[in-house]
Amino acid sequence: MDVIIYHNPQCGTSRNTLGLIRNAGIEPHIVEYLKSPPTRLLLRQLIQRMGVPVRAVLRRKGTPYEELGLDDPSLTDDQLLDAMIEHPILIERPIVVTPAGVKLCRPSEAVLDILPVPQLGEFRKEDGEIVIDAAGRRAATA
Repeated sequence: MDVIIYHNPQCGTSRNTLGLIRNAGIEPHIVEYLKSPPTRLLLRQLIQRMGVPVRAVLRRKGTPYEELGLDDPSLTDDQLLDAMIEHPILIERPIVVTPAGVKLCRPSEAVLDILPVPQLGEFRKEDGEIVIDAAGRRAATA
């Protein structure tokens, strides 16, 4: 099964998303996008396939977002894409591509909506939160 994760190993949400993919028995193709950023065309296509505005994939925390003035509402999608290509840290993560769709997986359990196979067993996030119970079902949320 062809699954791709645009991953940052320093990000807990990205690591948890990768864990959920693997908990479904899938070994995805991992793209460490800070080392191998997507092309401008690919990034545009991913955003279009997600059906979200370009701004929805623009990361603010821990990036040069404010210094670059990217909060300016007059900036065009092309200008925002240019900034993300020049500074890949501005690309929100993780983005996951599966046969069922493309999704920005924040929170990490959002990946469950596009995984075409069920979870194989219990999964806990790094903070201990149970996401998948021992029977492979989504845990009840409080």
